[in-house]
Amino acid sequence: MLLEARDLTVVLKGDTGDVRVLDAISFSVEAGEIVDVVGPSGAGKTTFLRALARLLPGATGALFLDDTPAEKIGPGAWRAVVALLPQKPSIVDGSIADNLLLPWTLKVRAGRTRPSEAALGAALTRVRLDIALDRDASRLSEGQRARVALLRVVLTAPRVLLLDEPDAALDDVSSDAVTQVTREFARAGGAVVRVRHHRSDGLASRRLHLESGRITTAEEVER
Repeated sequence: MLLEARDLTVVLKGDTGDVRVLDAISFSVEAGEIVDVVGPSGAGKTTFLRALARLLPGATGALFLDDTPAEKIGPGAWRAVVALLPQKPSIVDGSIADNLLLPWTLKVRAGRTRPSEAALGAALTRVRLDIALDRDASRLSEGQRARVALLRVVLTAPRVLLLDEPDAALDDVSSDAVTQVTREFARAGGAVVRVRHHRSDGLASRRLHLESGRITTAEEVER
């Protein structure tokens, strides 16, 4: 398995005491696989992705990447290969190029070669964005922002993509572009875990139903 969780548990402070948001979830995903996580609001879906990305220090249980325990991989190095795209990703002040190259300003990628301008332009074409790299990112529409944010993650070549409602509230063009990039990422050997509310788009091989912090059903999806 590329990514595996065993007995993943998250307990958070609530108004009336501790709340067990995730309750001993065990889960794995293989290279090339896309898994959808569905369930009602408040079921713990976003928390699940954040725990897989090691963004919740209080989470307990065990995580493995290619059978290597998470404890042997630094948090920054882990998140460089197990990358989370939140439901409302941030766009920083500056140009589109500034946003796409933002990961290379971080310490974890110090000294690594940045994508060329040609590579950035080709990436924009992949998601059907016919816009200049020097365009002010603040002028982007919601759908354009979503596509730029997804590209920013994919360009760093992670091995696992954690997508929190990647096509929520997007127009058809943006949604189709996000679907295409997700498909290409998996076909190239990456693994994808997506929180989704829309009907199936035919990409996922499995659908996990999360409710009250537990996986209540796990079903294979016919494609």
